[in-house]
Amino acid sequence: MLECVINVSEGRSVATVEFIARHAGDSLLDVHTDPHHNRAVITVIGEAAARAVAAAAVLALDLRPHQGVHPRFGVVDVVPFVPLGSSSLDDALGARDRFARWLAKELAVPCFLYGPERSLPDVRRHAFGSLPPDIGPATPHPTAGACAVGARPVLVAYNLWLADGDVERARRIAASLRGPAVRALGLQVGAHVQVSINLVDPNKVGPEAVFDAVAEQAPIERAELVGLAPRAVLDAIDPARWDELDLSLERTIEARAAARGLDLDGPAGTGG
Repeated sequence: MLECVINVSEGRSVATVEFIARHAGDSLLDVHTDPHHNRAVITVIGEAAARAVAAAAVLALDLRPHQGVHPRFGVVDVVPFVPLGSSSLDDALGARDRFARWLAKELAVPCFLYGPERSLPDVRRHAFGSLPPDIGPATPHPTAGACAVGARPVLVAYNLWLADGDVERARRIAASLRGPAVRALGLQVGAHVQVSINLVDPNKVGPEAVFDAVAEQAPIERAELVGLAPRAVLDAIDPARWDELDLSLERTIEARAAARGLDLDGPAGTGG
């Protein structure tokens, strides 16, 4: 069973995001949109759903007029494959490579690979400079740009909105959080300021820990879970804090999969 968390460069047109997401069919677990980031996070199960969503996004979107807070270089910007249940990182790496070959061949989108060999931030820093595409054309697609295709363990994407508009303080806070288990950026988001966080080892450093670390440095207006979280992350936190941290059992990977009749402990496979 493989989860795929597709980051698409559109978060303002609800109709367009819905058009793209429904191509996942019954494999769709979650859709999260953000108009300021101008980005949608579409969580699906399996390679077939990931390809269908990517093809719809390339058809529907044009990167050239795109504006948004979040860094991006493609309409299908990031496509990580994540092992669930009895699946392994090797299963995810196989899916990653197959997807990149398909996207490059069928849609002429250059692909950069990330995972054990390099991180996503490394790809963003060096793409089309010292780092050529791993698969596909040497230059960006004229409307679709490029795609970072990865394989990684489960992570938690998490935003903390600060109560004041001091973006420099948000950037200092983000810098203080960064480490092997945490990536963070301080961003101006409209009239507000946000610390945007990826918890790349959420069993080691979870939402509660980063929330409290930020709260020591600045008042927090609200927390925002982006997409889904694994149930184990919630189990490590006092349920009395779940609302404050924007967590709920209904927004776990396990709950969404169960609602669609999917067994996360079933055998690994390219379709799941």
